[in-house]
Formats: sequence, C-alpha cells, structure tokens
Amino acid sequence: MSGYLLDANVLITPHKQYYPFDFAPSFWEQLANVLRRKDATILRVVSKEILNKMNDFLSEWLKEIKEDIKIPSVERNQKVHDNYALVLQHIQTCGFYTNTALLNWARDGVADPWLIATAMDNGYKIVTNEQPSGNLSSKNLQSNPKIPDVAKHFHVQCISLFDFMRAMNFRM
Repeated sequence: MSGYLLDANVLITPHKQYYPFDFAPSFWEQLANVLRRKDATILRVVSKEILNKMNDFLSEWLKEIKEDIKIPSVERNQKVHDNYALVLQHIQTCGFYTNTALLNWARDGVADPWLIATAMDNGYKIVTNEQPSGNLSSKNLQSNPKIPDVAKHFHVQCISLFDFMRAMNFRM
C-alpha cells in the first residue's frame, strides 16, 4: 500500500496561517477530496489531537468529513503496535535524545510515533511541517525528537505540505 499520512501540523498551520477557511476554501475542498479517495489518511490519534485541542473551523471541518474518510485506529493493529515499540526503543537507545524525549513521545495522544509506525507498516509517506534537527549528536542530546529524524532511521520518507499539494495536483 502507498499513500500519505498527514501530521496534525499540516492541518493546523494552514488553517491558522495561510489557508483559513474563509480565504481559501478550495484548499480544504481539495484536501477533503484527497482524503475521500484514500490518497491520504488522517490517523485517529491525529484526529483526536485536533478535536481535543481546537474548537474552531478546523475541528468543524474534520467532524463534517470524518464519516466520509473513515479515520483508522492503528493502535490496535499488532504490526503497527510492534513498530511503535521499535520507534520508542530507537528514541531510548540511539544516543541522540534525553529521557524526557522518550517520555514525551510515549505519552498518550502523541501522534508522532504512531505516524512513523504506521508508515513503516504500509509504505506511507508522512506529510509534516517539521524539519530535521540537522544536528543530532551524542554530545548535544535533544529533548524534542523531530519526525523526519526518527523516520529516516526507519526508511520512512517525509515530505512538506507543498510537496504533497503538488503530488495531489492542488490548484489555488
């Protein structure tokens, strides 16, 4: 299987900064269509992050399309669950992250390790606004792992929202 997994920040940032619903409704219509076609997926843990933290147009949009796009709960998939454990083990043992980093990623409701674990199992690319830290070192331990850094270790590709929009032929 191939496709794309959307990180919460590729929904929240456009909504708040450059594609608000009143200014760029075509972005949201195109994104909904991509999700309906199953070319991209929003995991339940990402959906919960948005619905629990926000009470605005974005959460209303997600509620409206939620039934059409069938948001998967991957936490119950054994292979994904095993991959999730591998992701957390990497954070713990690679020598680049603090114990706080592991605790943060292991918290209930944190989508980042689930995105990587799901992508590992399904061949998805992760669409995220996060940038690699670029300076991973055992001398400069990080407390905030970045999806692209950890995903790279597991041969999972990450792309930007704009690259995703180009791949899906969005037109503004």
